[in-house]
Amino acid sequence: MRIYTHPEYLNHLVMDGHPERPERLIHLMNHWQRIGLTQDFQVIEPQPIPNERILAAHSQSHLEFLLASQPEEGLLPLDPDTWMSVASMSAARLAAGAVFAGMDTVLNSPEQRVFCAVRPPGHHAERDSAMGFCLFNSVAIAAIAALDHAEIQRVAILDFDVHHGNGTVDICRHRPEILVCSSFQSPYYPNRLDNLIQPNIVNTPLQAGSDGAIFRAAVERDWLPAIEAHQPDIIFVSAGFDAHVNDPLADIRLVEEDYRWVTTFIVAMANQYAQGRIVSTLEGGYDLDALALSATAHIEALA
Repeated sequence: MRIYTHPEYLNHLVMDGHPERPERLIHLMNHWQRIGLTQDFQVIEPQPIPNERILAAHSQSHLEFLLASQPEEGLLPLDPDTWMSVASMSAARLAAGAVFAGMDTVLNSPEQRVFCAVRPPGHHAERDSAMGFCLFNSVAIAAIAALDHAEIQRVAILDFDVHHGNGTVDICRHRPEILVCSSFQSPYYPNRLDNLIQPNIVNTPLQAGSDGAIFRAAVERDWLPAIEAHQPDIIFVSAGFDAHVNDPLADIRLVEEDYRWVTTFIVAMANQYAQGRIVSTLEGGYDLDALALSATAHIEALA
C-alpha cells in the first residue's frame, strides 16, 4: 500500500495552542517508524494540485481570495479557527494533490488502497469559503476528478470525522453521482447543512457521549443501505480520528477498535462494489497518541 505525504505539510503554521498543528503529522509518522509500519508501505511525495482541478470543486472567487490572503511573512487568520502562513497555499495544494494522486494510483495501478497523511485537512472547505482549519476540500476535488474516468460512474465519500463534513456536502449535494455519508457529533460545530435530506447525502448525527456500539449501529443503519443502493465504483474516506474518547475537541467515545471496525466495513463495501478501490485521507484527530493509535488501526485494516 502507498502512503502519500510531504514535508511541506509541516510548514503550514498556525497560532500557538492551535489543535491542528504540525506535531500531528510528526507524531504520527514517528509512531509508524517506531513500529516499523513505514517499512511495509511505499511512502511517496505528491505533486501540487493544479488550478483547473481546484476550480472543479471551488469557485474562482474562493481561489482568488486564498491567493490574495497568502501572507508574505507571519500568520494571518481567515477566521478564529482557520489560519494561513507563508507555506499554507503550498501545503494545501499538496494535500489535494495527494488525494488526487491516490485516486490515480487506485485507478491505474495494481494498488487498490492508499492513505494520504496530509495537512491542512479539507472536509469543511465549502465551494466558496475556507473554514474549520480547511482551505481546499481535497476529497471533493479528487472525487470529482475520478468521474473523468470512463469506468467511474458513481463515487462514495465516507466521512467519520467527529465534525460534520459540511464542505463536502456543499460541493457534492448537486451531484447525484457522488454519495456523501457523514457521521458526526450533533449538535456541534459547524452546524451547517447537517439537516439536508436527499438521496446522495446521508447525515448520521451522534449525541454527545455516544460510544462505539452506538456508532457501529448507526453506520450499519444509515450507510449500509445507501452504499448498497449507490454501488460506488470508488470510495474516498475522510478519516478523522477526533471522535476518539481522548480527543479534546469533542465528546464521542470511540476507541481504536472502532476505527478498525469501520475501516473493515468500508473495505468490505469496496470489495463488493468498487473493485477494492479506496482512497483515504487524514482529516481531524488532535490528541497525538489517540491519533497515532487510531490511524494505525485504520491503516492496518486498509492493508
